[in-house]
Amino acid sequence: MKKIFLSVIILLLLGYGVAQYKATSEEKKQVRDVTPQNSELTIKVTKEQIYKGNLLLVNKDHPVPSGNGDSEAVSLSKHKELIKGFGLLDNSIKLSQSLVQNFSTMIEAADKDGVRHFLINSGYRDAKEQNELYQQMGAEYAMPAGYSEHNLGLSLDIGSTRGEMSRAPEGNWLKENAWDYGFILRYQQDKTAITGILYEPWHFRYVGLPHSTIMRDKNFALEEYLDYLKEKKTITTTINHKTYEITYYSVSKNTTIHIPANGRYEISGNNMDGIIVTVVFN
Repeated sequence: MKKIFLSVIILLLLGYGVAQYKATSEEKKQVRDVTPQNSELTIKVTKEQIYKGNLLLVNKDHPVPSGNGDSEAVSLSKHKELIKGFGLLDNSIKLSQSLVQNFSTMIEAADKDGVRHFLINSGYRDAKEQNELYQQMGAEYAMPAGYSEHNLGLSLDIGSTRGEMSRAPEGNWLKENAWDYGFILRYQQDKTAITGILYEPWHFRYVGLPHSTIMRDKNFALEEYLDYLKEKKTITTTINHKTYEITYYSVSKNTTIHIPANGRYEISGNNMDGIIVTVVFN
């Protein structure tokens, strides 16, 4: 009788232990599932961040921020390993390695479509080079030193060995597809009144994803896109199964912001009055 009673006690204890283990495991699972989504990162943002990043607006009203020249630009003619699938107009072309890599990824895709006669005509220019060009070309065709995107290091003039970009296969391909690789046609034909620059089918600017595709879908110039973000404060979009949350913050002094902890983020200033935080959730 005692043995039977002892066996019952043992079975009850084992059953309780299993129930506790299941409850604890489920509780842990819930913590893993819920905590990352609800947690936040606290990021310190300085006022200087307004003047750094891929979304800086540079035009006749907003010059390149002081000290923001692209010190990472290198002479491509001296770095043959960076020249893949494109030619150079001359040996003076300079670009940062990161911009060359983004450009190379894009033209690799073009090559798969049978479009492969790309030429880089101009890249990063320092103030001296921009001033010389301004003196030669005049205000109608060039910006003064400090007011050109070429002084920022995020733009390049792309050509084709087959002819003018307005008619060449390379120009047509970029006009349709560059947006999918983080590049925008900066000075579009129907945006002259907004940009203040005549149509330039060769001038492409890197802003990164998803900003480039949003600008294409909404037919925005960079000026319009930054105004749109400032108005909406936060927008969300999904591209290639990735969800992006883009938020504008006004910044007048050093401050802190809170962003979701379960995503990767990038911060860019707008060169005016605030920053744009882009969080991507895989």
